[in-house]
Amino acid sequence: MEQYTGHFMQHLPYLRRYARALTGTNGRGDALVTRTLEWYLEADEAETGRGGDLSRGTLYRHLNELQDEEGSPPAVAPYHPVESALMTLEETDRRLYLLVNLEDLPVSEAAAVLGIAPEDAMERLNHARERVRARLTATILIVEDDAIIAFDLAETVRGMGHIVCGNAATMDEALSLAAEHRPTLALMDIRLADGDNGLEVARALRARRFLPVIFVTAFPDDLAKHGLEHLGPVIPKPFTRDQIEQAITRAVFMPQPEDAHETAQPH
Repeated sequence: MEQYTGHFMQHLPYLRRYARALTGTNGRGDALVTRTLEWYLEADEAETGRGGDLSRGTLYRHLNELQDEEGSPPAVAPYHPVESALMTLEETDRRLYLLVNLEDLPVSEAAAVLGIAPEDAMERLNHARERVRARLTATILIVEDDAIIAFDLAETVRGMGHIVCGNAATMDEALSLAAEHRPTLALMDIRLADGDNGLEVARALRARRFLPVIFVTAFPDDLAKHGLEHLGPVIPKPFTRDQIEQAITRAVFMPQPEDAHETAQPH
């Protein structure tokens, strides 16, 4: 029995890592690993492979079976972007992604764990990777009438791997670009060309649909003066690239409010 336990313990760090990712929490993951150890020690040798070389794939498969029996959906950390992206996948594709990308299994072995054909697994994995990549890429609208600052913001956005869908210097340009590209975030100056005001742009965008806004402005007190702090966080000018990057990361991966996908009512 001690020999069998030693075989299992060689795989323990990998099993805990996968089980925690599978369930979404450390506690639930460790509970699955404990139940898998009990199964390994008590079940028939032919079922567990206990009499020969112990396969990690066999243990991963049993972890999946236990998770299916439990029937509880995996938990997801609301501020963890990769976990949030993976939760948009079908469960088989999520597990395939974890087995290959987290556990470093060859696609053929991961396919065997999940009971699917290797060619099907490769197609599903490519689809899953593309879905995750797209989910982690934001489309950002820049609303700024200073060309040099707009260029600097755009370079920062692209350097993070996100997409700049356009730069607007006026309210009409901003609303037109937003309607055409449906961005996931806007970087917004307050004082714009032609006397336009970024606060009104943000309110107009919220009236159409929910869109997170980060105000990048030399007039940070304007939101408080008008009681509009709820429209978004403020980065005062002059700013650093680190400030912009941190704000974008928080905004892109922050859980949206319950009515985020509903049309907001104008104030």
